Amino acid sequence: MPYEVDVYKPWHFRRLEVLPGITGLAQIRGRSSLPFRDIVKIDIEYIERRSLVLDLEILLKTWPVVISGHGAR
Repeated sequence: MPYEVDVYKPWHFRRLEVLPGITGLAQIRGRSSLPFRDIVKIDIEYIERRSLVLDLEILLKTWPVVISGHGAR
């Protein structure tokens, strides 16, 4: 969101190296219950580890998280 980018610290911009998707590591690790700093760290972790296997793992773990509502506000 533009208002978020306006307050980014220099290291936050690294998360913009990949296009956002419909889910991600942060979504399966806590969603909106995570502080912004942690979400950015997890996004950067994804960038460093990205692979087809990791993407499949994220997709498989997304459904139980969505159904349970874990981490949703």
